[in-house]
This record gives sequence, C-alpha cells and structure tokens, in this order.
Amino acid sequence: MALYEKKEEKTDVKNDPAAKALLNQAFDKTSRWKKDFPGFTASLSCNDNGVTYKGDVRIKSRSEITVNMELPEGKENLKKWIDDEVGMITSHRAWRTFDDADGKHAVTFGPADDHPLGREILIHGDGMSSSYRLKDDRIRQISRTTPRMRFTINIEEVMTTEDNKSLTTQYVVFYFSGDGTLKDVDSFTEKPCQFEGSYLPGTRRVISTEDGASVVRILEFKDHKLLS
Repeated sequence: MALYEKKEEKTDVKNDPAAKALLNQAFDKTSRWKKDFPGFTASLSCNDNGVTYKGDVRIKSRSEITVNMELPEGKENLKKWIDDEVGMITSHRAWRTFDDADGKHAVTFGPADDHPLGREILIHGDGMSSSYRLKDDRIRQISRTTPRMRFTINIEEVMTTEDNKSLTTQYVVFYFSGDGTLKDVDSFTEKPCQFEGSYLPGTRRVISTEDGASVVRILEFKDHKLLS
C-alpha cells in the first residue's frame, strides 16, 4: 500500500461532539512512540519472494527516514516498495496528537446500523472522505478515497502492549477502482520488537499480487539501536 498525501478541503459540516469523543478515545488507546522518542537505527533485510537483500535503516521521525539497500539493476519498483513500507510503518507509529490528526476535522456519526465492525464515524474535510468503524474503543475498519482508488483496511488482529494500548498485528487492505470493482488485496502481518521500553518494527510480511501471481515479501528489522 503506497503512501498517500491528504489534501484538506473546506466543509460546512459541524462536529458531533459525541462522535469526536469516541474517535478520540480510540486514538488515545492506539500504541505510538512517545513524544520524546529519539528514533533508531537497525539492520534491514527484504525477502522478495525468496530472494533476500540486506541493508540498514535510520528513522528519526516521519520526515527523517534513510533506507540503505543495494539492489540489482531493474529493481527500482522493489526499492520504491521498501521505501513506501518503511515510511508507512513510521507514519503509523510516530507520535502525534489527535488534534494533529483527524481531530482537526469535522467528525460525525454515519447512519445507525448493527454492523459487525461497529459504529461508523465520518471525517469531513480531510480530502479523502475518510471513515472508520469503531467497536469496544478500538478502530476495526478504515476507508479512504484517493484520486486513483478507494481502499478499505480491515483490522484482523491486535496485541495489547504493556501500557494497555492496542497495536495492530494483522490487517487486510482491499483496493477498489472508481466504479467499485475490486482491483487488488494486500495482507499484512506484523511482529513488533519490544526494545528499551518501545515497540519497534520487527518483521512485516506482505502478501499481494503482481503480474497475475502471488508475491510474498518480508521486511525484517534487527540489531535496533536508539539514537542519542
């Protein structure tokens, strides 16, 4: 799943305080690195459908990421995939407040229903028509629309961290074209590494399709060291 960039839009929709409070509560219960997290370095390997490449990574913040990995000529798409995956991991785990994220937009409830994944919450003005489904103070589904496609993330498994936060360990992403046709499906499995009080990336396995075949890739982070 490639990184995407939101382009905010103006909206006349007014906040529903109850909807925003419910989303805020789920946000606060999601595991992230602490505000004073210094960043880290690690060795990094990528098993690309059975062929392994090795390198290293330095992550300071969402905007300060360096990935070093020597790849053969013709592997530019794999290089982009690795960069995108490391960027996505960092974006999801890095410190931010609710007001820096969806809290700065208008938030309302969707139509009332008895959906298995919980009550729908709509985000207005984020430029992606984002929506969530929440159940038991946890985000169970995320849907967004980009100029190229619409995608829905179904969160399958989470772990509870030592500070009683939720950390996603397995999710599936469905990609749809503009007419609603299913284009692709990616399956993600995470195994975090608990290191000096933080939950750092350990392994990420992604199962996807490419040129009509199943592709399995694993990113593995080892030998973590916190930056000073």
